[in-house]
Amino acid sequence: MVTAQKVVVAVDVGSTSARAGVFDATGVRLGRAEHPFATQRPLKDHAEHSSNEIWRAVCAATREALRLSGVSDDAVKGLAFDATCSLVMLDRTGRPVTVSTSGDDEWNVVMWADHRALAEADEITATKHRVLDYVGGVMSPEMELPKLLWLKRHLPNAWQRYALALDLADFLTWKATGRVAASACTLTCKWTFLNHEPNGWQRDLFAQIGCHTMPPSPAGTAAG
Repeated sequence: MVTAQKVVVAVDVGSTSARAGVFDATGVRLGRAEHPFATQRPLKDHAEHSSNEIWRAVCAATREALRLSGVSDDAVKGLAFDATCSLVMLDRTGRPVTVSTSGDDEWNVVMWADHRALAEADEITATKHRVLDYVGGVMSPEMELPKLLWLKRHLPNAWQRYALALDLADFLTWKATGRVAASACTLTCKWTFLNHEPNGWQRDLFAQIGCHTMPPSPAGTAAG
């Protein structure tokens, strides 16, 4: 077991698995591991994950990558997460709340490949709001705001229970650190938050699309 070496663990969560790599200070990979997780498709265009299962996969892959690297746990000096544009919904205690027509709280992640919010995405595009200038001019159903609007309209009981909405990468950071924080890149690219302006959330847009309350996401906690 190597103890003197300082390493970074990088975790990438894709569509079907979590991959973890251990790298030394020069970028050399010392160990890599992968662990799968499931996708539920209850209806056409619906694709859902379980944040609990994703986190278990992340932990399993990280432990195995560290074992293969031969370094000790205390050699880890940094941890980085990358993930798909998937929406994680939680209650006030941090527990999963369903995003599924099945009503099962275990399925609380709207996957990037979920296209249930096509109509909502088109509505946001039709507003011609200036936030679209920062997402290529057209809102994609894979982004977080159309998904959130779909949930408000179609799962009202679950909507009343939601307290925290996180992009998957920010969810992983929260699970690892206990800190609710979202990257400026994530909020701007996936949430229509204008990080370069004093008032990042554009309240007029939410009013236009009938989402008059602020999204249950970590507004004001954007980190460089």
